Order: sequence, then structure tokens, then C-alpha cells
Amino acid sequence: MKLKSSLYVKYLVVALLIMSVSTVLAFLATNMYYQQVLKEQNDAKNTAIASRMAAYISGQSKLNLQEHLSMLGQAGYQIYVVNESGASGYYGGEYRRKELERSIIADVLAGDVYHGMRDYRKQLFVTGFFANDIRNSIGIPFVHEGQRYAMFVRPDIRLLFSEVHTMMGGMALLMLVVSLLAIIIAAWYLVRPIKKLTAATRRIAAEDFETHVRISRSDELGELAASFNRMAKQLLANEAERKSFIRNVSHDFQSPLLNIGGYAALLKQKELDEASRRQYAAVIENEAMRLSNLTKQLLLLTSLDQRGKSITRRSYALHEQIERIVMKYRWLLEKEEISISLDTDPLYLNGDEALLENVWENLLTNAIKYNKPGGKIRIRTERERKQVNVTFEDTGIGIAEQDLPHVFERFYRADASRSTNGTGLGLSIVKETVVLHQGEIRISSTRGEGTCVTVTLPIMPGADRLDTV
Repeated sequence: MKLKSSLYVKYLVVALLIMSVSTVLAFLATNMYYQQVLKEQNDAKNTAIASRMAAYISGQSKLNLQEHLSMLGQAGYQIYVVNESGASGYYGGEYRRKELERSIIADVLAGDVYHGMRDYRKQLFVTGFFANDIRNSIGIPFVHEGQRYAMFVRPDIRLLFSEVHTMMGGMALLMLVVSLLAIIIAAWYLVRPIKKLTAATRRIAAEDFETHVRISRSDELGELAASFNRMAKQLLANEAERKSFIRNVSHDFQSPLLNIGGYAALLKQKELDEASRRQYAAVIENEAMRLSNLTKQLLLLTSLDQRGKSITRRSYALHEQIERIVMKYRWLLEKEEISISLDTDPLYLNGDEALLENVWENLLTNAIKYNKPGGKIRIRTERERKQVNVTFEDTGIGIAEQDLPHVFERFYRADASRSTNGTGLGLSIVKETVVLHQGEIRISSTRGEGTCVTVTLPIMPGADRLDTV
């Protein structure tokens, strides 16, 4: 994976960009707050301090001005004092910039207060607060020993950074370093399961469906991993079903083809009598019909798989459809001496008529095929609210209890007594067709007594009348 396309790198870059932008915005917001609120408050506070200094000096006639100003300077102030004669001096920390207009000095000597902190030019990121400029000070007049003075005062910038400020700055720097480390670890923690999923996806693409991702998380990535594992499990089951399907299809095609080939070779014998010839020809005919039926059912299964939820619905008379199917197999019922009772009320269903006809035909032929000589079949339909139940009940050989859970599986056959001339696809087609119609199918059976199959289908809106073409 290229570095520039790595999610890990992208996450770090985005996180750092967020931190940088938020830092700049925080500085801008702090600067705005300082310029609009704190600047004037800071000016007023320092004006009050300077006023008290001037008042004390003016009230002490015997005060040694030089010593007192030196003491104030040592206490943490930068002081510039000039008298009306032009004599001046600096006390405490030295100003970096000492240029001060004479008009300002004259105004203070005349008794005005100079608000340099309040009126100092605006600078970005609150740097004006720390500007070591004599113009960024408070100018206060005072009188000592009958002479007027102008005193310009501001706190010593070097003493603004006390131990507390140093500690706070160190803490801020430590928080920045810890945040960066936390972002790196969080990015690794986030990207690691994604890398696992990517590697597992490659294995799935290589048809290694036994792949399993071990990610124990309860967040969205955990849900994604669980979904991936379910997908892999389903793909594994589908692959096993596909291989089984191919084996079964190959076997089901191979057996009749071998029989056809074998009996066709026997038919070539010159000394074969007519009775044997007819018998062998009948076997070939039956095997060919079996192949034809298997092909049709496979095509139908493929069609059902491709349809998904898309089927062509129309309203039609369900009772008339079932009656037509019974009439279609009347000859087989009479041949097997099986009696049939039909208990159907006029019912209209909204569904795919051709697919559902195949359902009823499969269920009826199964009831005939696996019945006993002289047995009975009962078909009944009934409506329950917004659904219809269609039941096929016979008195045949039944199905063993251990076979019932598997009868709807493709190519599944029960014992030999139920597998004669069967393909193992009929009930699979029935089940898939019923599911396509959003219905359900239930089967119950007792060995030696018979089988009951019930199909429940929803009655869609508009099914109470026939469509007109």
C-alpha cells in the first residue's frame, strides 16, 4: 500500500490539520476577546496602580524619590519619570522601545492621564499585551517638592512569567505531546482491524471461504467484522452447496446416460428377440424422459434463482387451476386406483399462475407416486383472513422422521421406496416458488400412514377479482 493512500497517514494528517486549525481559531478568538474586553480592563487596573503610586509620592514631602522609584522598579515595574525641566530616568526593567512623543509627555505634565495600554495599536495573537514599548504604558502626573513629574509605568514583562506560568506552559506542551501520541495510537487502533478485513477480503477473493476475522469490538468495526464473518460462512455454505449440486447433477445425468448407452449396445445384438428388444427400448425411452424431466427442473430452478423477488403477478381463479390439474392426471389416478376428493371454494389469488401450477402439479404427482394401491388423496382450500391454505393429504407410504427436515433440499432423496424415478428437485422447486410468493410450506408425515403438505399464501390486494385482458 502506498504511503500517500494509507488510511493511517490520512487519519494522522486530518487529525493534525484539525489540531492546527483549532489552535489558530483559539488564538484568534483569544485575541478578539483581549482586544474587546481584557485590554481595557488591563488598562484600568494598571491605571489604578499607577495612580496610587503617584498619590503616595505626592503625599510624602520628605520621600527620597530616587530610592522610592528604584524600589518600585525592583518590585516588578518598568518606570520612566521625566520632570518639567526635562530631566528623566529609567527604573526597574528597561524598555526595549523608548521612543515617546513629546506631546504625550507634555499632556501628562499638564495633568492628563495617558492610557497607552488601552490605545496601543492592535496586534495579532495578543502580542500587544507583551509589547515592551514605552508607549504601551500608563502615564500619570504627580508633584514632588513643588515640581511636576510625568511617570510612565507598566509591569515588568520578565516578571509576568512566574513559576505558575511556566508550569502552565509546560502542561500545555505536555498536553500537546500526549495528544499527538494519543492520535497516533488511536489511528493505529482504528486502522488495524481495517487491515485485517482487507487481508481477509483478499483471501475471500481467492476463494478461501474458511477465512475468519477475529475482531472483538462492540463498535461499528466490530459489527462490520461480524457481518464479514457471516458472509464468509454463507459463502462457504454456498460453495459446499454448489459442489454438491455439481456432483448430484453429474451423477443424475451419468446414470441414465450409462443406461441408455448400455441398452443401446444390447439392441445391436442380432440374435435379440422381439420381447427383449421392446423391453430395452422401453428402458431407453424411460431414461430419456428422466433426462428431459431433470433438464426441465434444472432450468426452472435456474429461473427461480434469477428471478429473486421479481415475479409476474396476476389475479386468477385458484380453484379452477387445481381442478384442471386434477383432470390432467385423472388417467394416472384411475390407473393406480387412487380415489381423490376435492374440497375447494371459489378463491382468487394474485400470483404467478404458471409457477404456482407447477407447485400443485408437483404435490399431486408426489401424492400419487408415493401412495398405496387403492389409496386416497384429499385436496382442500380454505381462506383465513388475508391468506389462503392449500392442503394435499394422502394415505401413502409416508416419510421417515429423520428425513423430514431435509425434504426441501436440492437432490435430497429419502429411502429407496421414495426415490423411484425421482430427481430430488421437485420439493425444492415447490419451496422456492412458495417463498417467492411470500408464503410458507409445512409438511407432516407418519411412516406407513401418509403425508400432509400445507401451502399458505398471502392474498394480495386485487386478488378478489379476475384480471381482464
